[in-house]
Amino acid sequence: MNELLPTLLIVDDEKATREGLRRALEDHFDIYLATDETSAFNILEAEKIDIVLTDLKLGGDNGMKIVEKCQSLSPAPLTVMMTAYGSVETAVEAMRRGAYDYVTKPVNIDKLEMLLLRALRSRNIETENRQLRQQIDKQYGLESLIGNSSKMAEIFDIIRQVADTKATILIQGESGTGKELVANAIHNLSSRKNKPFMAVHCAALSPQLLESELFGHEKGAFTGAFEKRIGRFEQANHGTIFLDEIGEIDAATQVKLLRVLGERKFERVGSTKTIETDVRVIAATNRNLAEMVKQGSFREDLFYRINVVKIELPPLRERKEDIPLLASSFLKEFTKENHKGDLRFSSAAEEALQRYNWPGNVRELRTAVEHGVVLCRDKEILLKDLPPALKNNDGSTPLVTSNTLNLNEMEKASIIRALEQCDQNRTAAAKLLGISRRTLHRKLNEYHLE
Repeated sequence: MNELLPTLLIVDDEKATREGLRRALEDHFDIYLATDETSAFNILEAEKIDIVLTDLKLGGDNGMKIVEKCQSLSPAPLTVMMTAYGSVETAVEAMRRGAYDYVTKPVNIDKLEMLLLRALRSRNIETENRQLRQQIDKQYGLESLIGNSSKMAEIFDIIRQVADTKATILIQGESGTGKELVANAIHNLSSRKNKPFMAVHCAALSPQLLESELFGHEKGAFTGAFEKRIGRFEQANHGTIFLDEIGEIDAATQVKLLRVLGERKFERVGSTKTIETDVRVIAATNRNLAEMVKQGSFREDLFYRINVVKIELPPLRERKEDIPLLASSFLKEFTKENHKGDLRFSSAAEEALQRYNWPGNVRELRTAVEHGVVLCRDKEILLKDLPPALKNNDGSTPLVTSNTLNLNEMEKASIIRALEQCDQNRTAAAKLLGISRRTLHRKLNEYHLE
């Protein structure tokens, strides 16, 4: 049998008809023959059949049962019914039970061949659409969040519960833990999934630019405003807006954001016209907003508005059982991207991945695996192929642990480690940490690391 051809099962109790159809169609199909319901069922259960061409009358059997059998399989073969009776009622009943189409006897071979090829194209399009939906789900849905630890299982449960509500969500966690992935998953599991998802990285913009980015501006509203701009809240109407690093928003923008959350209204910069919007807000931060409220740098009323449901993402060091699963996923991604074929980690490399405390969290692990794939010279990623921080993890640089360090010390240690790993390149270090260069500069001053 030619495995490159689509498979066709012909079911007819007349030998001359079976053989005639086989000879006429064997150039285009890999043919299977059956004489009755039982032999057809056996073939359907043993082989992967793309299309079934069955007679309505099979001696004492009924071809309708074969149509129903096909519908119970996954994936279901397409079925085309042959009937000598040609009644509209018969055709309607066959198609009602799931048949793709029907032909009348005596069969016109040319028309039958065209019908079968059209059915096959229809099947291929349906398969491609299903695969595309699966790819989209994998990229943007809950499947993009990898982990089988108990901590991640709790996160998954919360995401499923809150996804299709209107509640404002606050995602807290260290840089690199996957806050934007969680926001994407919430959006794509909600009824808003076909509407816009707008991500705004608040720390990357000056206060004036951030206000314009969120709410838009009129032409001439400020120096450099040469034309009207539609803001993200307006663009994201009926969708979701993700405010990353919300702790970096200045006081004036906090006031305007508070009104949007409370009244679903705002004005563009330089305009008095009120605009209404229906936007689901998801915010994220790696800072302690409750502490910022006490210090007076973040509005208490805004904190309670965005903190309706809080999702705490655990750092990678607290879910180390997920490291092999994550590393395997990144390995597949980067071997494919770099045309490296099948690669695996050496036992020493696996131990290093498990031993390291990952101050940069999942983002740092992803970078480390890519580093290993790129530098690997054979079929096995060795310890020497991994970044220096993992190779030199001999105790000379203390690892970050929740038992020995407070949150500020952990953040400071993460910055030092990122700068070491990036050879003091601040732009690269900021990218590794998942923060803007401006935020990194502020942190360096704050921790006297300049």
